[in-house]
Amino acid sequence: MTSYTELRLLPWPGPDGKPCFLSTDDADGYLSRLADNTEAIQLDLGVELLGHAQEVLADSEADPDELRLLAAELTYALQDVVRVATSRGRCLSRPGRPDHAELPTHFK
Repeated sequence: MTSYTELRLLPWPGPDGKPCFLSTDDADGYLSRLADNTEAIQLDLGVELLGHAQEVLADSEADPDELRLLAAELTYALQDVVRVATSRGRCLSRPGRPDHAELPTHFK
């Protein structure tokens, strides 16, 4: 019986900004664990940033420069979260089932 292996989208881009993928059958391997830990950190940072965003947006006197910085940080965090969600969606797909984890165009 042939094992089914799918490439895992890693939570960081390559040097040229394009997606990085991992091909392994070892979910406990070094790179798999590094990717898992990186995803957890990215999600935790996103949660912290969301809390900060709520505070800034609640301040009716927030400085426009602070709002621009917040928008930039939220953009980067959202990009990380979308990458993690895409990767995890790919991991959930199985042979014979429709692929619900189509790679978004901004990752191609």
